[in-house]
Amino acid sequence: MAHQYPGPPPEQPPGQPGQPGQNPYAAPDGGRPAEAGYGYPQGGRPGEPGYGYPQAAPPPPVFAPGTPPPPPVGLPVQPPQATGLALALGDIAVHGDTIVTPAGPMPLKGAVWTATDMSRTEERMPTHAVVLAIIFFFFCLLGLLFLLMKERITTGFVQVTVNSGGRHHATMVPVQSREQVMFVLNQVNYARSLSV
Repeated sequence: MAHQYPGPPPEQPPGQPGQPGQNPYAAPDGGRPAEAGYGYPQGGRPGEPGYGYPQAAPPPPVFAPGTPPPPPVGLPVQPPQATGLALALGDIAVHGDTIVTPAGPMPLKGAVWTATDMSRTEERMPTHAVVLAIIFFFFCLLGLLFLLMKERITTGFVQVTVNSGGRHHATMVPVQSREQVMFVLNQVNYARSLSV
């Protein structure tokens, strides 16, 4: 190792900042305030607060009575909607003359709607009918009439698809009865009538 000196390096004259034993946070010699640097507020002019210091809030804008305030800067301006919600099918909603989907808004005029019934209806004998037939068989032979009981179970989805304005979106609406299937198909027919 080379010689190590306990004092400042030879190229730095004594009395300059960075000398050991001198407080780097003390006011500089000469009595004038320190210039902005690391650890000091970055105000532009004397008396102006720097970054991170509390500042007074700007006054709110004043608008003439009867005029709406301008939209916030940087946000797209959208025209007001004609009417409220006309119908909703899954995640597809019709507001006025616009179809709103996760794929983006689409024009209602000229939209092509498609509905596909993907549900399945099963007819089966319920468990309680078998139990009642066995119990009443021992008391009288009328218990066999319980075996004529049937129940219908509908499971599945109705797929609703809309194409408009160069966009396409499809959604699956869950159904649990034939009445729900007919309701969704009627809603799609109503949407078709609005698109004309």
